[in-house]
Amino acid sequence: MFGMNMDIGIDLGTANTVVYVKRKGIVLREPSVVAISRDKNKILAVGEEAKEMIGRAPGSIVLVQPLRDGVIADFNVTAGLIRHVIDKVNGNSIAFRPRIMVCVPSGVTKVEERAVQEAAEQAGARTVWLIEEPLAAAIGAGLNINEPQGTMVVDIGGGTTDIAVISLGAIAEKKSIKVGGYRFDADITSYVKNEYNLMIGERTTEDLKEKVGAAFVGARDAKLEVRGRDIVSGLPNSVTVTSDQVATAIEKSVTNIVNAIKDVLSATNPELSADIIDRGIVLTGGGALLYGLDKLITKETGLATFVADDALDSVALGCGKAIESGYGV
Repeated sequence: MFGMNMDIGIDLGTANTVVYVKRKGIVLREPSVVAISRDKNKILAVGEEAKEMIGRAPGSIVLVQPLRDGVIADFNVTAGLIRHVIDKVNGNSIAFRPRIMVCVPSGVTKVEERAVQEAAEQAGARTVWLIEEPLAAAIGAGLNINEPQGTMVVDIGGGTTDIAVISLGAIAEKKSIKVGGYRFDADITSYVKNEYNLMIGERTTEDLKEKVGAAFVGARDAKLEVRGRDIVSGLPNSVTVTSDQVATAIEKSVTNIVNAIKDVLSATNPELSADIIDRGIVLTGGGALLYGLDKLITKETGLATFVADDALDSVALGCGKAIESGYGV
């Protein structure tokens, strides 16, 4: 147990929920998945335990991802997910009501912000603060956002890509698009289905993205044998998929991200643009780990592009550091 006055930061992601506890660091990482009984609408499992059921659960159990495109799609289930992570980091203490900072995509509406706030309050939070993901990502990536200098951050999450130019602790220019890791997954699944008449599962798609995925054709030379169900015969079958095929499958989605970066750059004032030329672009989020994406962005923009050291956890780390420093609190 961490004590009665615990402050926690939550990166409430479409794919994963990561929890940072003040003075402890990251203490929990769980998939943003909840298993619900179809008849009683009761939460049966959350996080890793629920994810294990994907593709294997009987018809009586529904698997829900309560966040879609980085925002709340199912209010009660999101509150259940937040309650689960609070209980897990605090050992189910009933009397305990933490102060929570939650990261939200930069494109959320006031209504969506309110939904996040209310879900956290319903889950037992005493006080709730919100921080925009690009700000949190920049802090988590170790950038000094308070300087009077332009910094560009591209946070590629499961549901959204948030692009922002930050100066003096605030976002000067931003854009959020509903393209991220899940769109890559859908592109890959669709490609394998159309190319080979093979239906593959979520885990297989993730394997393909991580082990042979590439941001552009020619980026890497790798291949992976994948198994699935033949659409024509209905029988199990396997095929070999190459890096170039994955790059072809996700080309449109990757181009959307690159074009959104260009849009933000073209809208940025000349002084901040000059700073970005000096300092480059920092990539965060799980999508930043797509092989060759940094090279592609450099080629398309002419700007040095770096993947943050803790790309996967940058938002959660930044959320935690913001609490530690009293930012926005």
